[in-house]
Amino acid sequence: MRIHTHLGKSIDCIEPNKAKYDKNIKELLADVQILSRIIKYTVAETAHMTLDEIINCIEQNSIQIGNIPIEPGLTNTERVTTLQTEDATAGESYITFDLRFSLTLPRKSVKIIINLEAQKTTDLKKLGYHLENRITYYMARLISSQKQTEFFHSEYDNIKKIYSIWLCLECATDAIDEVRLTPKNIYGIVEDPMKFDKMSAVIVRLRNQKSRNESKNQLIAMLEDLLQDEDSTIKKQKLQDKYDMKMTVELERRLNNMCNLSDLIEERGIRLGEERGIRLGEERGIRLGEERGIKIGEQNGIQKKLHEQIRKKLIRKKTLRQIADELEENEEDILPLYEQVKQELESESAMRG
Repeated sequence: MRIHTHLGKSIDCIEPNKAKYDKNIKELLADVQILSRIIKYTVAETAHMTLDEIINCIEQNSIQIGNIPIEPGLTNTERVTTLQTEDATAGESYITFDLRFSLTLPRKSVKIIINLEAQKTTDLKKLGYHLENRITYYMARLISSQKQTEFFHSEYDNIKKIYSIWLCLECATDAIDEVRLTPKNIYGIVEDPMKFDKMSAVIVRLRNQKSRNESKNQLIAMLEDLLQDEDSTIKKQKLQDKYDMKMTVELERRLNNMCNLSDLIEERGIRLGEERGIRLGEERGIRLGEERGIKIGEQNGIQKKLHEQIRKKLIRKKTLRQIADELEENEEDILPLYEQVKQELESESAMRG
């Protein structure tokens, strides 16, 4: 089933292709096959359920991607029936939940509101704040925004439990932590202790791609494979074989979009890096008299990178014209290298076959 989503507000000051890439990651995470696996290993109430049972509990019409405000007064502007995701304060930019949806469990129709965030870094120096404080704020907003949507006036018993799940993408080690309110008795004996079970945060730490072995945790292993930089054909086969996912038209579209944009961003970054490297190389060459060595090194690097790019695109069955257009090169200029890579791939195929 296709999930209809949209990016509520374009983000200023972010390079357009980067914004599209971030959006595609969120849309990929919003696929019910991916969501069901994340839910099973992070939401305690679903641990005993099968993936199909969890999928049936996801209110698919409630899935919102990147368009619900977090700030007071904006999160619940649509009353009672609809979840929202955007957030802003006067004079400040919009802050949005990456992904928000609701889950209705069959037992007594228990409803849970879930927020899923893809967080690139947890580094204090890069963020300028401690991530745990932001997580606390998101949890509080998920609770307070239910007023006039899930409950009215003083009907506090109608507050729904919330989960804020954070996928941290560039961690040194793989781990999963849960944070929740736990009462502590300071004095006396209480016959009917209060229950503080309405909010929970789960932090899933995924490792960067440098020299990592497969995680022993099933959820982390799946997410690291899902977000790995690799060809979409390989990724789809891996998800089918290792995790028994069905390659629906919608899931394939989301995977292809993410992988294609990843290549586009990488190629643009390579071009910008080459230009900067050439400028730095020229300046250094003037100072040190090593212009010739730098130019040779740059040319070798550019040629090697071009070889890798053409190989990737040939694996995806791209034509010479398509490759030249996407790399912004002349067909005649890349034809010799194109033929060389084509022969290499044919030889590799013959050896395997």
